[in-house]
Amino acid sequence: MSQDLYDLLGVARDADADTLKKAYRKLARQLHPDVNPDPESQEQFKLVTAAYEVLSDPQKRAAYDRGGDPFGGGFGGQGAGFSFTDIMDAFFGGTAGGGTRGPRQRTRRGQDALIRLEVELAEAAFGVSRELKVDTAIRCATCDGEGAAPGSRPVACETCHGQGEVAHVQRSFLGEIRTLRPCPACRGFGTVIPDPCRDCAGDGRVRSRRTLTVKIPAGVDTGTRVQLSEQGEVGPGGGPPGDLYVEIHVAPHPTFTRNGNDLHCTVVLPMTAAALGTSLDVPTLEADLAAADGAADSGLQTEFSLDVAPGTQSGHETVVRGQGVPGLRGGRGDLVVTVAVETPTRLDERQQQLLRELAVLRDEERPSAQVRATKQGVFGRLRDAFTGH
Repeated sequence: MSQDLYDLLGVARDADADTLKKAYRKLARQLHPDVNPDPESQEQFKLVTAAYEVLSDPQKRAAYDRGGDPFGGGFGGQGAGFSFTDIMDAFFGGTAGGGTRGPRQRTRRGQDALIRLEVELAEAAFGVSRELKVDTAIRCATCDGEGAAPGSRPVACETCHGQGEVAHVQRSFLGEIRTLRPCPACRGFGTVIPDPCRDCAGDGRVRSRRTLTVKIPAGVDTGTRVQLSEQGEVGPGGGPPGDLYVEIHVAPHPTFTRNGNDLHCTVVLPMTAAALGTSLDVPTLEADLAAADGAADSGLQTEFSLDVAPGTQSGHETVVRGQGVPGLRGGRGDLVVTVAVETPTRLDERQQQLLRELAVLRDEERPSAQVRATKQGVFGRLRDAFTGH
């Protein structure tokens, strides 16, 4: 090759490694056979690649600057010696094939595990401790995670000599293309286990069912996940365990429904009670705790007195502060009690007569219907505020 290598790449003789790489990447994108099939471009690509191989190697570059022939022969011909790894490094700054040099680790962290747990509303609100039976991988006690039978140990792979990789060489118009692949004999570990443990078959872990105690904090809701660090799957080779996540599902409650940290319930009143007013006892969520403890006097407020004013209409809501669900970060929600007025459907003659007399007294024998607009929600009021209606 008579042409100057620095001229081939279009760089100065004092160019640093980054400048060389950028220049080569620019030329290679223009001249690569996949982009430019012209025979002259292919030949130029080989020359540019050979020039970069020399100038990117400090020893070869020094030999070339002294006037020597770093190849001991012609450039760019058969057996020029540049590798596919060098080309990939020039383009992507990494190793050919995307792998890492050296053997893989047998010991790796285990996977995280997920189980679902159903709890009652009171348990979710006030917290509870539960025992769980989980089936996960644990460290093999026979080989202590080593994978080898007692008295033996892994030995270096004879195929890759402990490197975990083997070279694969192919010849092409670019010269010898050399790639590194995981060793098929040891699967890239660099060692083999001639006498695997009989209990774990060389994996360093076995399946086992164990019992754990999980503390569910107060205020959790459906979808909340409680993390148990290092209680998941033990990794291959007896590696450190992953985490165990317990996902909460709150069972429906016969009395209360939950909206965030607020509780909602409905009390059904007879028409007469709503008209005349009354007082009634409403249970609290603490009543479930007292029932679970089986204690008659648990010290918990299991109910409270709700005063219903005379003339209360169906749908009226009463907010009882601090009787909702405790929050995960403190505080407590409210209890919203909705009144539903029940109209009687079966009346005997005496009851019908009394209602007719009441209607006469209230001048409601032939009442006129009062048609009112349906109460808008928040979004409807916002829309009217913007539109001016």
